Amino acid sequence: MTSPYLAPVRDWYAVHARDLPWRRPDASAWSILVSEIMLQQTPVSRVLPAHAAWLARWPTPAGLAAASPADAVRQWDRLGYPRRAIRLHASAQLIVSRHAGRVPETAQDLRALPGVGAYTAAAVASFAYGRRHAVLDTNVRRVLTRLVTGQAQPAAAQTAAELRLADSLLPAAGPDAARWSVAVMELGALICTAARPRCNDCPLANYCAWLERGRPPAIASRSATGYEGSDRQCRGRLLAVLRNANGPVRPVTLDSAWDDSGQRARSLAALIADGLVTRGADGSFSLPGDESLV
Repeated sequence: MTSPYLAPVRDWYAVHARDLPWRRPDASAWSILVSEIMLQQTPVSRVLPAHAAWLARWPTPAGLAAASPADAVRQWDRLGYPRRAIRLHASAQLIVSRHAGRVPETAQDLRALPGVGAYTAAAVASFAYGRRHAVLDTNVRRVLTRLVTGQAQPAAAQTAAELRLADSLLPAAGPDAARWSVAVMELGALICTAARPRCNDCPLANYCAWLERGRPPAIASRSATGYEGSDRQCRGRLLAVLRNANGPVRPVTLDSAWDDSGQRARSLAALIADGLVTRGADGSFSLPGDESLV
């Protein structure tokens, strides 16, 4: 039986969808994969210029695979969580070596790529190839939680019940399921937002259990740790020095990036463990692939 939610959301999306390059009919699977990696913990407004620049430089996986990991980190610039650049570079190399340069179609093959989890694999398989998968990002989870369970926010971690619910609402045909998923995702991003939902503009308002219950608030959660003075900020400062260098740098060069020597050492060790920084035999530091540059 067809879900009563399908037609209202489909019609709303046809009118209100944003023009995002990775959602266009001619978007390549590579463009979609790059966008999904970039969109992890990063807003669309910041991803748009980074995605365009990345695709202009490396329009295919083969182009990135031929570059160095250092090139990927520099191109990633200040997008945040730069380990994603290393993993995307490693994924490009596997796509070339195992899949003849073509982004794989199945979620199983996509999961084998570095940094590609269940969500990203489902999203790429669905949006690039029309495979039938439940695509559960934060926005989709919030919409379905409010719509069906009447709660303001989903649980901190995705549950098996959420996945079953999302799968039960998917249309039978893969391309229709992909269209539904991206439409619900857009609805969550533009209308059913976390802080200020625009219920009067929602095409599912007549069906929403949360709205019917009077929009009960979410249970307060512990606030996140601030960025200022954090190890994350320290790692960013250290990486900035290495991105701007033309090769390996001496430890003293990194000293000026952060005053706290203990935190600096800890952050540098984390960068090395993540594969973002390499240490030479002479004690110098560089981005991976920059070791031999002088």
